Amino acid sequence: MRRSPLVVLLVFLIFFVISLLTNVSGPLLPDIIGSFKLSLALAGLLPSSFFLAYLLSIPAGLLIERYDEKPVLITSFVLAFLGSFLFVLKPVYAVALLSLFAIGAGMAMLQVAINPLLRVAGGEEHYAFFSVMAQLLFGSASFFSPYLYSYLVRRLGEPRGLQNALIRGLAEVVPPSMPWLSMYWIFTVVTLAMILVLTFVKVPKVALLEGERAGSLDAHTALLHNRYVYLFFVGIVCYVGTEQGISNWMSEFLYRYHGLDPEVAGARAVARFWGLLTLGCAVGLVLLRLWDSRRLLVASGVLAATTLALALFGSRAISVVAFPMMGLWASIMWGIIFSLALNSVDRHHGSLSGILCTGIALGGAILPPLIGKVGDVFGLRIGMLVLFLTLGYVISIGLWARPLVQNATVGRKTDAAVMSSSSMIS
Repeated sequence: MRRSPLVVLLVFLIFFVISLLTNVSGPLLPDIIGSFKLSLALAGLLPSSFFLAYLLSIPAGLLIERYDEKPVLITSFVLAFLGSFLFVLKPVYAVALLSLFAIGAGMAMLQVAINPLLRVAGGEEHYAFFSVMAQLLFGSASFFSPYLYSYLVRRLGEPRGLQNALIRGLAEVVPPSMPWLSMYWIFTVVTLAMILVLTFVKVPKVALLEGERAGSLDAHTALLHNRYVYLFFVGIVCYVGTEQGISNWMSEFLYRYHGLDPEVAGARAVARFWGLLTLGCAVGLVLLRLWDSRRLLVASGVLAATTLALALFGSRAISVVAFPMMGLWASIMWGIIFSLALNSVDRHHGSLSGILCTGIALGGAILPPLIGKVGDVFGLRIGMLVLFLTLGYVISIGLWARPLVQNATVGRKTDAAVMSSSSMIS
């Protein structure tokens, strides 16, 4: 199949945009709480609305098999555009929930479409390299977006004579009491630009590999008779819940307990969290060549739990360092949990991937509002103690997982199964 460097660059751009739209909710949360006078529980429903849309991942895969990638890509950005534009036109809480669901639906569809597209456009032999590059771009956007938010909010507060053309233009459409709404104007423009780009770029037809297909009803039924599928599904829920619980609530925590400005110090902490998570992925590639992935998962979980305790109960100086450090320890958890799950069954990997990806929706939808609900009653510090439960489950995976294939390490002579395949799907 013909390779397309232009499409590879387009996919890289899409990864960047997905991250830009996805991971800025944490820095925005304190401002949204203040603007709409929300309880912590109601505020927690905002990221919940976004992640509930990831339940559309499996239907999105079926749409791609029927209609090809390009219509799905364009539809994804149309949903994100409508969600962003609707919110800037009517910035109220109810519309915010609808807007975030629409944006989340678009991002879920994109996630399903672009990985097979990257494999085809870049070539199967280069897929691993391009995948790592895409994740680095994803991480860089997560690091960049809180700083963009901070820049826009601070510059909108300056006298008009000191503002550049971009800020003056935003000042014309952004209510003075809601400078954070400028980010949604940026989202509106970016998603509209992506619709125009995709309209004119020729996207190659993707022939899905067997492992990338959504799978039949029989395949899903077979998987749902395997207890390890449920155990790893809960693992994905716990990891995503931990990641989103930290990234969404750290800025509000630093504001409530240490008096740190969410538009500067809070945004900086969230940016560093995503930056360290990206850096940790690169470090994790080396560590996985040296140690068993299960032992690494246990170690990272213990370090994360220890760091979380320091963040919640330490001084301001300790807390502002410990929260971002959580990104470093969390960085390898997703990849290890997902790979252990896939390596614990011997077939139906495409169907299993779809099942596991619905765990993204539940993790992001359940944990942030749960933390908020507990926080309304007992205080946010107590609410965030819920994350010790999710981290405890992540640690347990490293103790009970018995993959059919272990990760290759220096000095390991065989990847033989450490558990009889009779306990897995035959």
